Amino acid sequence: MIKKPKIVVIGGGTGLPVVLNGLKKEDCDITAVVTVADDGGSSGEIREVLKVSPPGDLRNVLASLSTLPPIYRDVFQYRFDKDADIFSNHAIGNLIIAALTNMYGNVYDAIQELAHMLKISGHVYPAAEEPLTLHAVFKDGSKEQGESTISKKRKLIDYVYVTDSQGNKDIKASRNVVNAIMQADMVVLGPGSLFTSILPNLMIKEIGEAVKNTKAQVVYICNIMTQKGETENFSDGDHVKVLHRHLKEKFIDTILVNIEKVPEDYMDTAVYDEYLVQVSHDFKCLRNQGCRVISDNFLSLHNRGVFHNQAKVVKELMHLVYDKN
Repeated sequence: MIKKPKIVVIGGGTGLPVVLNGLKKEDCDITAVVTVADDGGSSGEIREVLKVSPPGDLRNVLASLSTLPPIYRDVFQYRFDKDADIFSNHAIGNLIIAALTNMYGNVYDAIQELAHMLKISGHVYPAAEEPLTLHAVFKDGSKEQGESTISKKRKLIDYVYVTDSQGNKDIKASRNVVNAIMQADMVVLGPGSLFTSILPNLMIKEIGEAVKNTKAQVVYICNIMTQKGETENFSDGDHVKVLHRHLKEKFIDTILVNIEKVPEDYMDTAVYDEYLVQVSHDFKCLRNQGCRVISDNFLSLHNRGVFHNQAKVVKELMHLVYDKN
């Protein structure tokens, strides 16, 4: 009997739940490690008022891995509209996570209780057990802090780092995160915003060191589109170079790259206003960075938006993990 492969997926934002939702249909042991550096929208307001970890990314990951009937997930994900007074734009799941964090005294135990309630497939861990602040140092030497404000500067980012609420850089990873990475067969980064969803996790020293030292295959799912204020004019090679420079080591083993062209004028730029043009390709750079390149049509077009094809990405990940084993 072939043992279930252990797959750890690290990130945040909207791309992570898509991959996790696909993986839960496969015969594998899933662990999601989720950023706690968000400070915008409903998550930012709850974080500021209640002094808890931002719940939004954790909520989306829990919903994606839940095995309950859709109606329960829909209630958990329900968001009040902008005219709902004090509840304006808040998702019910965000409020539940905040309430459980207050009840249990920490976000880790709150998420484990919710994982049980939602009957999730796998494990969900916050990257750290306290809210973190993302800092960016730009190429011109100026600085900015706050995930939601960094990209608005529209400057070239040199590097990012995270601190706790007291400004300390020495942050402990959440319980079980390092152990999960070290025991994994595969570690998946992304898809997601490079500087604001993926790197905030890796900048926690314990997590960064674990990703570098694990025997697992490390796979990076490269974004399809460049992002305003983050990866403008980036190639896929630039993505990997940034990751390697932050951890001071070439640690990405394999990269998944979409090569299908997005039809001209397809994307609704009013809705998806953070995305610019397709990420360009630099396969020579990727080879120089030590990456195995898997290039294919990973594109999914719907609702006038550009997304990764969940089925194709997950199929490739499962092929890679079984091929490695």
